[in-house]
Order: sequence, then structure tokens, then C-alpha cells
Amino acid sequence: MSKTTLAVIIGNRDFFPDVLVGEARKDILKLFSELDVEPVMLDEQTTKLGAVETWEHAKKCGELFAANRSRIDGVLVCLPNFGDERGVVDALKLSGLNVPILVQAYPDDLDQFSVERRRDAYCGKISVCNNLRQFGMPFSLTENHTIPLLADEFRADLRSFIAQCRVVNGLRNARIGAVGARPNAFNTTRYSEKLLQASGITVSTMDLSDLFGQAERISDNDARVKQKISDIKGYADASRTPEPSLVRMSKLAIVLLDWMDHNDLHASAIQCWSSMQKNYGVNVCTVMSMMSERLMPSACEVDIAGVVAMYALQLASGRPSALVDWNNNYGNDPNKCVFFHCGNWAKSFLPDIAIGTAPILGTTLGEENTHGALEGRTPAGPVTFARVSTDDVNGCIRAYVGEGQFTNDPLSTFGTRAVVEVPQLQKLMRYICKNGFEHHAAMSASQCAGPLAEALETYLCWPVYRHKD
Repeated sequence: MSKTTLAVIIGNRDFFPDVLVGEARKDILKLFSELDVEPVMLDEQTTKLGAVETWEHAKKCGELFAANRSRIDGVLVCLPNFGDERGVVDALKLSGLNVPILVQAYPDDLDQFSVERRRDAYCGKISVCNNLRQFGMPFSLTENHTIPLLADEFRADLRSFIAQCRVVNGLRNARIGAVGARPNAFNTTRYSEKLLQASGITVSTMDLSDLFGQAERISDNDARVKQKISDIKGYADASRTPEPSLVRMSKLAIVLLDWMDHNDLHASAIQCWSSMQKNYGVNVCTVMSMMSERLMPSACEVDIAGVVAMYALQLASGRPSALVDWNNNYGNDPNKCVFFHCGNWAKSFLPDIAIGTAPILGTTLGEENTHGALEGRTPAGPVTFARVSTDDVNGCIRAYVGEGQFTNDPLSTFGTRAVVEVPQLQKLMRYICKNGFEHHAAMSASQCAGPLAEALETYLCWPVYRHKD
């Protein structure tokens, strides 16, 4: 992931002690250095101690931020004392920034309520937030109302905020590739391209005939094909995959990656059945898995909304994501279920990854035409799941997010698979069904539901259900 750049506004109010501002500045520089965050903030010569208090200060701060707008990911508002509420919002308004904002305030010490060390930031934070809301500027808060910058709890707050910045800025500029039409049997993968565009998410399309035609025109002896076959064999056990199938998979990969590179696409969703098997003779799962592992998430069944959720999870966690079916109950345990796909999960989920076939598709399409599907089991560990859906009836995009655990409970089946434990799973299933969400969800082997939900709801204004115990 690229280095994060945060703009910083240090608030001040003239009848509070200036020494607190100087101490906060040192804390910011120390913390940002530890977390490899680059600051953009006024120096101590441009304004008093580099803080923002007056209209003149706000103008100088706004100019600085505007000059660095293209590289600023978010804003930290730091209140070492009460701060000046107008100075903060004026600086932000003048900057023209449209990025996430985190408001932090230092706590007072009970033995330091004298004039020399009194802060009143507890109160000042309320005033700053009131003004941000008046000016229509969405913002995030620390877990505790007041917190020192160098506390471990604030480090967690800042890491969460940085994840929010990645999600918001990433989705607002996301470019997604749709390859082929959705399978005719799947109304569940319908989506509104216009609603996505309203949030900054652009969809580019490619017809399967273009994909197959370009792939067929590549010679079997092309050096790129040989290299891609080598890449596939290095990625997963391909000992059961016939060489002609590997050649076809390699050509698909070449065309898809060239197209994505030419169009600056971040992610893709592909019609993985049934034209792929009928007209080209392989599954595209391995190719999709390799892209997802490279942080270019790829979803099945032209599920564009699903790959948006995959991309959002990837941005929040910094790890590969995958698309899954909420597929099976796990015996009589109400809080466990089976995640499954036939399957294209990134290698990060599958320590025992192998290339095989898709037996279910093979029953109607011929198993010999399904080489390229992956097999593997996800071991115990953390999981965050999410779903994004375009609600055309109500004219909005909505989502749910939650966390659970992968388990090592026994599971004897094929494909890419996992057993998952989610507290109050039956409540979640009722919510999904009652609200018409799709059977697909995205997953990440991490715990990032908090920053993901905050990013989607606060900054993209999507209604979000956060599933908890």
C-alpha cells in the first residue's frame, strides 16, 4: 500500500496555554513517523506555533491544503485545548478538500486544572463537531471522547481512520471491469450502473466474444503464453490440468490483464459460466484467483456489486478478498455455516491450493470443460464479511458488514470452502433475506468491519447494517 498523507489542523484559542499546542505538534510528528504517515501542516513560522485560530490562519492553512490536495488522503483535527471552531471549518472550506476527517481532543488531567495547563478540549470538540455538521462536512470520531495522541487507543483510532481513507478515496475513484453478461438464471447479480457512478464508481464492459476472439488469435507458441503457463504452475498445483487447458487459461489471462491495464481498471467481474465452458472449454477461476491475489479483485457471475464489496474490503484491510456464497448450514449449529465457491478464491485463503475441475458445473457442461476451478480449504482465523447492493427501488446503495471466525471444523467437500462462525448468525440471515440482499458476500481474512462501515456510511452516505452480537 502507498504511504498515507494526512493534513493536520492543530486548533488553538488565545486565552489557553500555548505550551499545549507545542507539545501536541511534537506528539503528531512522533506518531506519524512511527506509523509512516506523511503530515501536511502549517509550520511554526507561518502561524503561531503552526496552529489555526484566526481567519488569517485559516486562509494560510486552506492555501497549504489546496496546494497539496491531490496527495492528501484525510484530515486530522487535533485539539490540545478548546480550539477555535471557526478556524477549523474555515480552513477546511477554503482548502476544497473532500476527504475523511478525524477529530481528536486531548483529555485534562485532574491535577492540572490551573490556568497554566487547563485544556477544555472536552468541550471544544463538541463545538468543532457542531460546526462541521453545520457546514455539511462529514467526520469521524475517536473511540473515547478525549484521548492523548500517543496513547495506544489513539494509535488504533488512527489506523482505523487510515483504513477509512483508503476505502473512501478508493471507491470514489474505482474503475471496475464487467466481462460478459450476467448469467441469465441470476437476477441476483443485477445492479445499477448509474447508482454506482453517482458514488464515483465507473464500470467498463467487455463482451465475451471479444475476450474469446482475442484469446484465439494468440499463438500457442507465443512467449507470453509460455510465461503465463509457468506463472500458473508456480501459483498452484496444476498436475491434474491438461496442457491444452493451461494454454487456453493463459490466453484468457493475457487478454484480461491487457484490457484491465489499458483501461486502468482496479477490479473485475466475469461471466464464469456457462458460455465460458461451452464456447471456450475451461473455467476462468484460476486466472481470477491470481488477479485477486495481486490485489485486483475478481468476482464470479458478473457480480459487479459483489466485487465492489471485495474491493472495499481489500482497501480496508490491505489484504486480498474473495466472493463467497452463504452456502450451507453446518449441522445443527445455528451460528456456523459453510462458505463455498467452485472456486476462485485468492491463494491467501488456500494454503492447500490446487487446480481441479468444477464437478457441479461439469454435470451439465462436461467436467472436461471445467479445468481451471480451484480446490482448497481456508483454515481457522479471523474473517470480515460484507455485501454491497444497489437498491434501484429506493435509489440508493446499501450494505451490511460483520465479523466472525473461520474454524477448523470438519468439512468434506470439493471447491474452495470454509466453515465460518458468526455470532447471532440466524439474526443476520433473517436480515439478509428480509432486506433482499444477494446470496453472494465478500470476505477478508481480517477484522475490519468498523472502519469499513464508517467509511461507507459516513462518507459515501450508504445505509449500512453493522452486524454485532
